[in-house]
Amino acid sequence: MTISASHLTHFRSLASLNPPRLVIVVAWLIFVGLCLAIAILFVPWRQTAQGGGQVISLDPDDRPQQVSSLVEGRVDRFFVQDGQLVKAGDPIVKVVDLDPNFLERLAAEKAEVQAQIAAVEQARAVASIDVGRTGQLFSEGLAARRDYEQTQIKVADANAKLAEARAKLKQIEVRQMRQSAQIVTAPRGGRIQNLNAQAGGALISAGTVLATIAPEQIERAVELFVDGRDIPLVDRGRPVRLEFEGFPAFQFSGWPAFAVGIYDGQVRSVDPTPRTDGLYRVLVEPRPGKPAWPDRRFVRQGGKVLGWIQGDNVTVGYELWRQLNDFPLNFGQDQVAQKAQETSGKSSIEKKK
Repeated sequence: MTISASHLTHFRSLASLNPPRLVIVVAWLIFVGLCLAIAILFVPWRQTAQGGGQVISLDPDDRPQQVSSLVEGRVDRFFVQDGQLVKAGDPIVKVVDLDPNFLERLAAEKAEVQAQIAAVEQARAVASIDVGRTGQLFSEGLAARRDYEQTQIKVADANAKLAEARAKLKQIEVRQMRQSAQIVTAPRGGRIQNLNAQAGGALISAGTVLATIAPEQIERAVELFVDGRDIPLVDRGRPVRLEFEGFPAFQFSGWPAFAVGIYDGQVRSVDPTPRTDGLYRVLVEPRPGKPAWPDRRFVRQGGKVLGWIQGDNVTVGYELWRQLNDFPLNFGQDQVAQKAQETSGKSSIEKKK
């Protein structure tokens, strides 16, 4: 039922009624909010692929290296302390054999084998002389073929014994060299960490890790682990925004210009295959022409990092639609670019015709 203007003349109190001020304010707020929401849908938005990772060394030789025992035995003493700075070749630990007379027994075995080799060489020399003499007599018809063949067999036996003795001597020398490596040295310079104090005085086998050396001066990089859906966006040279652990930062994912405390990098490489959890490793290096990363004293190897790989510029509405549908970052854009190229190619062909 509607009330006409003629009816309002009979109900003057009804005509004098106005909507409450609060209702008007709320209505205007709703209207302005809808307008702003619609406007925001067309605001530019930078797509990003987010991932977490850590600081690593770009050179594999500069990453932490384990110092292992080359022989089995017992740890006699450590020459370093945990956290100590060492140079390449500095002694780390001394390993002694379980048998204190082992080296003396090896020396005796070596002397015995060397004497055996000398005797076999002398016997072979005599047998070689007999072969020559018997061969000459056989050619003159003064010796039987059997005697000549027996002297040749003696030379062959002597050669076999000599080869066996020399192989045994080589084995003894290798064992002596291994036992002489009982003082384990640092393979490179760096700082001692994770010193295996439990091995002190204990029995160890060859390959037991005794310490870890972490180099001080390294060329840093960052490895990020990114979801496989975002990998089509990631290629070499893409800009990356990095947030290092321990540094206060404020990051706007879609508006990188408003970020604070964020450092720049660029994609160096992307692994062709994922890990077992489906994440791909992305290697990030410092971006030329941008502020340097924090000093090595503050951002060390192994420090945690958050990264945002920068993508294409889209609208907020498109990004919301993409995320609601769980589409990849560059969904539909490659097809659009390909159609544009095909259209331009066809037009150029028609012009030539």
